[in-house]
Amino acid sequence: MGLLGADKDGAEQDTGEVGPAGGSLEPARGGRPDQGGLGSGAARMIESLLDVGIDGKGPFDSALAVADVARAEKPDADSAVDALVRSHLRLAAAGGFVTSLGGFITMPVALPANVLEFYLLATRMVASIASVRGYDINQPEIRSAILLTLIDAEADDLLRKAGVASTGRLSNLAAQRLPGPVLMVVNKAVAFRLLTTAGRQSFSRLGKGVPLVGGAIGAGLDVYLLRRIANSARHEFPPRNRPA
Repeated sequence: MGLLGADKDGAEQDTGEVGPAGGSLEPARGGRPDQGGLGSGAARMIESLLDVGIDGKGPFDSALAVADVARAEKPDADSAVDALVRSHLRLAAAGGFVTSLGGFITMPVALPANVLEFYLLATRMVASIASVRGYDINQPEIRSAILLTLIDAEADDLLRKAGVASTGRLSNLAAQRLPGPVLMVVNKAVAFRLLTTAGRQSFSRLGKGVPLVGGAIGAGLDVYLLRRIANSARHEFPPRNRPA
């Protein structure tokens, strides 16, 4: 396993106004000509989350690799999921690994390194949980469901505005066999949502520049947010038989 792999212990009501998800969806469809820079940033962010966060690159192990380690070291899927969550929470608390990726990753526009770092970890964690619980994380619909898990409560609203019927759990997207262009709009809308909230999260992380106390505050926030995403992933990807 690479340096950043799992460690041994563990691995709105519709009023016609555009709400948060709607605001993300419009530029994702190309509806705002003034969103060129943000649109480019969203496309690059999706590439980073899918290509690095799920598939791995350089020293950053893939979701499948860390899931395989957890499966091999733990007696059952639930224990493996617990180990994966613990290991990613520790990495989130430690932070700072994005700089070690060097040329392996291109930073999305206006996205601070620590925010990208957080979402790469969150994406891999969700994908590895999905893999352990039997989902094919190479399937485009499942990859979109992984990204949607990052925005939790806003996912259903985003899907509705994209014209995708409610699926209950996000993992049920796999049965819909959605066209590629629809999935791309959904993926980019998730990226827009993450990019537009990055500023607020970066402000919360300013404490990391303050020795000791600031670092503890930043690490605590990352761990809290990542734990929420982990709980969402457990719900959205219930256990099923692993793909052949």
